Amino acid sequence: QFRHVQQMTYSLIEWRSQILSGTLPKDELAELKKKVTAKIDYGNRILGLDLVVRDDNGNILDPDETSTISLFKSHETASKRIDERIQEEKSLQQNLDLRGQPIFNTTHTYSLYVNFKNFVCNIGEDAELLMSLYDPDLSKFISENYLVRWGSNGMPKEIEKLNNLQAVFTDLSSSDLIRPKISLVCQIVRVGHMELKDGKKHTCGLRRPFGVAGMTNS
Repeated sequence: QFRHVQQMTYSLIEWRSQILSGTLPKDELAELKKKVTAKIDYGNRILGLDLVVRDDNGNILDPDETSTISLFKSHETASKRIDERIQEEKSLQQNLDLRGQPIFNTTHTYSLYVNFKNFVCNIGEDAELLMSLYDPDLSKFISENYLVRWGSNGMPKEIEKLNNLQAVFTDLSSSDLIRPKISLVCQIVRVGHMELKDGKKHTCGLRRPFGVAGMTNS
């Protein structure tokens, strides 16, 4: 249980950093906040702590402004949702057993550590590198983005992070480990003028897709 809670704590720390970075679009930010509150509520349940009653946006309900009946119904809904998640994890464990696959402890989450060494690409302007995990069979991303801002001088924009660009993709479940293929995808976005020509520098700060790279582990 300690290892389980430890991994959940690492996930919350990483998600908090993403929220404070201010780089997420509004819809992704709202979705991430819901993910954070769901993880907190789940952790409280397995630790035997009190269940926090929230609204649809993940905000804690004020008992002074919410009726007793509404609080009771919200408490029932939240408790049912957490119980369903626990049952889903138990079902996953049973399915893995029946299929003869290696049995992973579904009460744990797993992580992937990435150490970014260098980026070499002739862009001529600043760039943003977005790294994430991708399932090619389902054609969808299965993780948040790890963002690295790269300068036109061939160095990280945050120079203090030189040779220390690291990220951990957390909260990978047993179902992620048995995917046939998982790819690490790096999207390259050019940030600067509309054109690189000297005569058209009246625009700046535009983000335009420039390239992509990937590595698949099957």
